[in-house]
Amino acid sequence: MFAVHLMAFYFSKLKEDQIKKVDRFLYHMRLSDDTLLDIMRRFQAEMEKGLAKDTNPTAAVKMLPTFVRAIPDGSEKGEFLSLDLGGSKFRVLKVQVAEEGKRHVQMESQFYPTPSEVIRGNGTELFEYVADCLADFMKTKGLKHKKLPLGFTFSFPCRQTKLEEGVLISWTKKFKARGVQDTDVVSRLTKAMRRDKDMDVDILALVNDTVGTMMTCAYDDPHCEVGVIIGTGTNACYMEDMSNIDLVEGDEGRMCINTEWGAFGDDGALEDIRTEFDRELDLGSLNPGKQLFEKMISGLYLGELVRLILLKMAKAGLLFGGEKSSALHTKGKIETRHVAAMEKYKEGLANTREILVDLGLEPSEADCIAVQHVCTIVSFRSANLCAAALAAILTRLQENKKVERLRTTVGMDGTLYKIHPQYPKRLHKVVRKLVPSCDVRFLLSESGSTKGAAMVTAVASRVQAQRKQIDKVLALFRLTREQLVDVQAKMRAELEYGLKKKSHALATVRMLPTYVCGLPDGTEKGKFLALDLGGTNFRVLLVKIRSGRRSVRMYNKIFAIPLGIMQGTGEELFDHIVQCIADFLDYMGLKGAPLPLGFTFSFPCRQMSIDKEFDLDIVALVNDTVGTMMTCGYEDPNCEIGLIAGTGSNLCYMEDMRNIEMVEGDEGKMCINTEWGGFGDNGCIEDIRTRYDMEVDEGSLNPGKQRYEKMTSGMYLGEIVRQILIDLTKQGLLFRGQISERLRTRGIFETKFLSQIESDRLALLQVRRILQELGLDSTCEDSIVVKEVCGAVSRRAAQLCGAGLAAIVEKRREDQGLEHLKITVGVDGTLYKLHPHFSRILQETVKELAPQCDVTFMLSEDGSGKGAALITAVAKRIQQARKEN
Repeated sequence: MFAVHLMAFYFSKLKEDQIKKVDRFLYHMRLSDDTLLDIMRRFQAEMEKGLAKDTNPTAAVKMLPTFVRAIPDGSEKGEFLSLDLGGSKFRVLKVQVAEEGKRHVQMESQFYPTPSEVIRGNGTELFEYVADCLADFMKTKGLKHKKLPLGFTFSFPCRQTKLEEGVLISWTKKFKARGVQDTDVVSRLTKAMRRDKDMDVDILALVNDTVGTMMTCAYDDPHCEVGVIIGTGTNACYMEDMSNIDLVEGDEGRMCINTEWGAFGDDGALEDIRTEFDRELDLGSLNPGKQLFEKMISGLYLGELVRLILLKMAKAGLLFGGEKSSALHTKGKIETRHVAAMEKYKEGLANTREILVDLGLEPSEADCIAVQHVCTIVSFRSANLCAAALAAILTRLQENKKVERLRTTVGMDGTLYKIHPQYPKRLHKVVRKLVPSCDVRFLLSESGSTKGAAMVTAVASRVQAQRKQIDKVLALFRLTREQLVDVQAKMRAELEYGLKKKSHALATVRMLPTYVCGLPDGTEKGKFLALDLGGTNFRVLLVKIRSGRRSVRMYNKIFAIPLGIMQGTGEELFDHIVQCIADFLDYMGLKGAPLPLGFTFSFPCRQMSIDKEFDLDIVALVNDTVGTMMTCGYEDPNCEIGLIAGTGSNLCYMEDMRNIEMVEGDEGKMCINTEWGGFGDNGCIEDIRTRYDMEVDEGSLNPGKQRYEKMTSGMYLGEIVRQILIDLTKQGLLFRGQISERLRTRGIFETKFLSQIESDRLALLQVRRILQELGLDSTCEDSIVVKEVCGAVSRRAAQLCGAGLAAIVEKRREDQGLEHLKITVGVDGTLYKLHPHFSRILQETVKELAPQCDVTFMLSEDGSGKGAALITAVAKRIQQARKEN
């Protein structure tokens, strides 16, 4: 028993001594946590460099856009072909993706040889050979005469400008086909396939094997957004925000980036951690100075690194008693599969002895322990370096998403990862240590590159089909120039109809005379009261106007109107208003002062009197549109139009009295309140109303009324968007076909959401947050579609407003017999002020439809309050002038 313990002690002591010996010898290969964090930061800097347009040409890590913009969402279905060209054999695959929701894939494949004379001959012959093999496969599987989409895995560096195109940069491995470099390999293969009239195949996607790995795993796990291959070579890809990719136009959504991380360090960024063995290996390789990161990590090189280390240790007398064999001197004699076998749990030492004996060596027990530990250090360093670069990618994803904890999946493939007994465990452990705020799942890919290419094709096919359906819906909101000209002409006709005595009563555009007969001329002066009633609050203003200086000072107080009074009798309401005025005048020290008063009263009314207690002269009753025009008219004498584009939509303008048949007199002008929201109530714009407009109208408080307003104003745009989103979701084009209860709620999608979602400064991540507040679990792709829907609805609204306004300005130009009209439009309303694009589109439409009119747009300040006071001031001035005359 004592002898057994003694042997165990001796063996453990021997093991410990040998491990220490190797550790001392390979000191520079042991990477501390701090070093790994530093490498991680260096890789992050390289990623930035590769993504930026200016620095990409000199970047070692190329960060190539793949034009893969979406991962599988589970709704993919159908038959797809896949082709994998890049090794000693190439593979053709038929992939049957199951019906929606089942996430089931059936595959049938066939391997074909790649004869040396084909891969080293003429490029045309290479692609014709591939096309012939594909035709053979389709014939064997009974797929001829079927139209099928194909995904092409092409494992050579390509420059892509779209998913279905790739220009070969250079051949690698044993491929040397002439005349292919700098040409599009997809069009070359397509041309070769066209020789066979019975083969109807569309190449929808060109992908590399890393992207294929990610897509295969993403089909099984929607959280997968990274693909890593650690095999003969090594590489990684991940989903990057489009806004960060300078090399590709557009900021919306995400795109898969093929990092080509094997070249990390080619610019000297890793010189401090490279050892003499790395340098010796590099000098003896086919591409010295290239792929330096890959040469420290991948299966093509680990065995050779071990051989170089063992040879040096033997030369130094640290192994095999200083004896060396010819095999140990021979390049490539130790392969990565040998390294994996030597590190096997329990069997490792026995395997080590067997491998060393095969190399013509006579190892002792101590030698076997030392050699096994050399393998451990080399493969552990490989896993550490991979972990550092992967941690950099995960950190970038976390920063892009702006989340405290990232939950994601990494798709893994490659022989080293698959066959090495310790590798996966080591990699996972180090990644989790380097990025503790990331919950990472590692998922092994099955048939990564070939199945993955089929999955990319399936996604491209799905996106293509969905895009057609979405475009069909959005096309309903795209107005042609002819349609806008037609709206302009119809609006013009309705304006004339409303001004005529005979047709006025039946007109949908009411053209109401306001009895405002003049604009401010700068001579107005005095103190005026203005009242503004229209919402839950009542505002009283004192407005002081100084003559000549166009200077206005305002003092105001806001009074709440209790619900009981709002819903009570008219007498109670006006008693409350009188009390508010009394309080205000008392507060201002003006009780008893004779003051003219302007009243902005945004409700229909016949008559009123509230001057019982005060020496107040109610000179003008106005609406907010007229107030807007007057406020801007005080600053700019050319302002003869007032436009409100907010919760509601309306317009007023100064019309020649001779054209207003409802009012006596032909001299001068009068402001006409068009009440244009009712345009179309007679059915004249039915051709541009969509089914969504009709649904919104039917669900409103006044069905069949205010049709133009319901297509242009803030009160309704959000509701139109909601109806479209429900329809697209029912068609399975949004939110995975799941309609949230909140989305079913009328009015839940407010127009302010359109302004937020369409903001150029708002990233898609924030758009997703807005949608999440509405109970909608959206993907990045969903967010893009929602943004497009909002854009289509608001653009149409602005164009329709612009067409209506163009009708007015053209009318004013023609009425005055002018070749060219210069006019200013005073504008107010939240839609015009807050929406990021509404004002621009409206102005562009007016310019296009009324090219002979030079229209200036001026934002109104407090049209309802200040405007009412200015109307009162103008009315008093005109009254005074009449008295004097």
